[in-house]
Amino acid sequence: MIRLCIRKNGIQMNGHAGYTGPDGVDRVCSAVSALTCAMINALSDLCGDRIRADTGSGKTVVEWEDLSDGGKLLVDAWFLGLVDIDRKYNCIEFQ
Repeated sequence: MIRLCIRKNGIQMNGHAGYTGPDGVDRVCSAVSALTCAMINALSDLCGDRIRADTGSGKTVVEWEDLSDGGKLLVDAWFLGLVDIDRKYNCIEFQ
């Protein structure tokens, strides 16, 4: 189970989706990671927002002080992607 906490100035995720396929790959967790990495990169590279990101296996923390309107839109789009994944796989606990 992935635990996701969204705050005014950042997000914190812990855990894994737990849908390991026969080949040992957790594609659901990979999808969440891909969406999250894309959001992190886009916040800094496309929007120029100053963020601090700490990522590792089963743990991600992203913090910011102020997001641009584009940055807020990116975070909202990322969240909608996670909601869609959770609807299908019931693997995210939103806190």
